[in-house]
Amino acid sequence: MITFNHLAKTFNRYTPNEIVLFTDFSLTVKPKELTAIIGPNGCGKSTLMNMIAGTVAVDSGEIILDETDITHLSPEKRAQLIGRVYQDPSFGVASNLTILENMALADKKGQKFGLKRLIQKNRIPEYKTLLESIGLGLESKLNTKVSYLSGGQRQSLAIVMAAMNQPKLLLLDEHTAALDPKTSRVIMEKTRSFLEDLGITTIMISHNMRDAIRYSDRVIMLNHGEITLDEPSSELDEAQLIEIYQQM
Repeated sequence: MITFNHLAKTFNRYTPNEIVLFTDFSLTVKPKELTAIIGPNGCGKSTLMNMIAGTVAVDSGEIILDETDITHLSPEKRAQLIGRVYQDPSFGVASNLTILENMALADKKGQKFGLKRLIQKNRIPEYKTLLESIGLGLESKLNTKVSYLSGGQRQSLAIVMAAMNQPKLLLLDEHTAALDPKTSRVIMEKTRSFLEDLGITTIMISHNMRDAIRYSDRVIMLNHGEITLDEPSSELDEAQLIEIYQQM
């Protein structure tokens, strides 16, 4: 579970370009819930994601992950608790390394290790099992460099790597936006199934309203840093969301 208590964030304070984005933002995301965050450009989606990850500091308020106050933790310390998958398929993976080497790196997240001892052979069966659960055949390509994979395969690998150590929270930052529609649908379906099996609390940013409804448990719409809609996905349809968008 993650809770946001009275968050405030202003950019370029006391300048002509001042942007007041969040003033008193509060929200709780339930354990094992996949929550989709939608809204127009500039509504605060990316800023919220970056405040969770620690790459943007809050002005006031607090962020509580389970029972840990992470508000002032460094991004490096938060990364031990939070996994993140980015929009760009090249982010989150090392393209010049093999799938096996990438999996081993993710396995060592937050630990000290030497490159000579990166891969532990006894962990390979576990890597294969995780990759098999995605269903793209990556488990048979362990020695293939990631640079040879398609965008969808890279994103699938990034999701497995981000979730393999059971983080308390997973952030999906428009992780299918750079993919073609067919690949995006496949990756969304596999993402949903994979995360349901692991039971990881997840926040997903999306510009695709259909995906937000179909693959999440809950949809939250932001506008200028405020929640304008917060409903179970099962009670929404795309036409409703389009109508609300048009009124903004």
